[in-house]
Formats: sequence, C-alpha cells, structure tokens
Amino acid sequence: MSKSEGSVAEAAPTSERQCCPPIAQQRVDAATAADLAIAFKALGDPVRLQLMSMIASAPGGEICVCDLTPAFEISGSTISHHLKTLREAGLVDARRRASWVYYRPRPALMRQLSALLDPGA
Repeated sequence: MSKSEGSVAEAAPTSERQCCPPIAQQRVDAATAADLAIAFKALGDPVRLQLMSMIASAPGGEICVCDLTPAFEISGSTISHHLKTLREAGLVDARRRASWVYYRPRPALMRQLSALLDPGA
C-alpha cells in the first residue's frame, strides 16, 4: 500500500514478534523493555488512552477519525498528532478511504502489554 493510500505500519515492532512472560514471573530483557516502553509511553497520555479505548471498543473493529475528533475539546491537528503517536508505537493501524482515515487496534501488541502486567498469568 502506498503512503498516499494511508498505510502506516510498515513492520511490526519487535515487541509484537516476541512473547514475554509477566514481569512478576521473569525479568524483561533490555531490548524487549525498550520496545514495550514505546507503547506504554504512548498510552501514558490521557487523550491517547481515551483514543485507544475508543478505537479498541469500536463496533466492527475500526472507527473513522470523523467519529473520534468530536469527542474531544481539542483541535483536529492535535488529535492527528495523538493518533500518529499511537500508530508509531504500533498500537493502531490506519487506512485511508476517500477523504477519511479509519483506525483499528493492533490486538497482538495490546495482548502482549496486558500479559506483561498480569501477575496471575
């Protein structure tokens, strides 16, 4: 898919290709920690956390940016910046359809982040 078609994720982050046990069971190696820290840092912003929640819970598995922007009292360009951060962290994929961009979660990374924090796993 060309850049003009809205492709954002060119390769899965290293963290998605690996499996890591919960931090309560085994120490996370430095490379994995560095990869996963990018995703956790992206989720550390309240607006991005809300956006991620909206994207992950969207009916049909994806949501249009036109449905995300009105939910916030910040500019569209700020929303775009936050969405770009989520894409670069590997948390969401995006696809352009006509003049709109649709976002969908990348469940593998979300499962990995969840598993890492699950003390009972």
